[in-house]
Amino acid sequence: MRYIPWVPFTEDHSARHSVLATARRTADLINALAGDGAAGPEEIAALLRAHGETDPLDLTPGDVAGMRQAAARLREVFAAEDTDTAATVLNRLLRDHTGPLRLTSHGGDTPWHPHLDSDDDAPWDEWFLASSCMALAVLVWDRRRPPGGVCASPRCPNVFLAQGSGAERRYCSRRCATRERVAAHRRAHAEAPPTA
Repeated sequence: MRYIPWVPFTEDHSARHSVLATARRTADLINALAGDGAAGPEEIAALLRAHGETDPLDLTPGDVAGMRQAAARLREVFAAEDTDTAATVLNRLLRDHTGPLRLTSHGGDTPWHPHLDSDDDAPWDEWFLASSCMALAVLVWDRRRPPGGVCASPRCPNVFLAQGSGAERRYCSRRCATRERVAAHRRAHAEAPPTA
């Protein structure tokens, strides 16, 4: 199992707009927007800044509610059991929620890069869903497998990116993997008959 540590944003614009950076941002936002105790506008703005978005990030509760709906849709891609299912979900999201592919430099402030949202000033939820769909679609296309998964720990709802080769990853972090391994070990010893 390979756990890819989070890498902080650098000023390199090419890294900010890379497929992998966008996919990492997608997973982090899905996790932050999930559940009843989900993050609010300030926490989401801080997460976006950590992934290279620049101020002003004036998110409203309505913006975050829309992003939460987008995150729920994107979670389906991570929950896909196989490549065909991930591609089917992505095709539906691309058809129903994105615009035509276009290139933008945000008025010369960034290098040219692709967008699928309607405009540079598109609502946050539209931008989040469109940019995430594009990154996840490229990962499915490039790697011929789902882009990630949902943590196998019953106590953890987090999604994660699957990267590298080797055994299929089941947990979002070493912490979850260790916690589940220890719990299984304790169950096995609790169920074993005492030796004389």
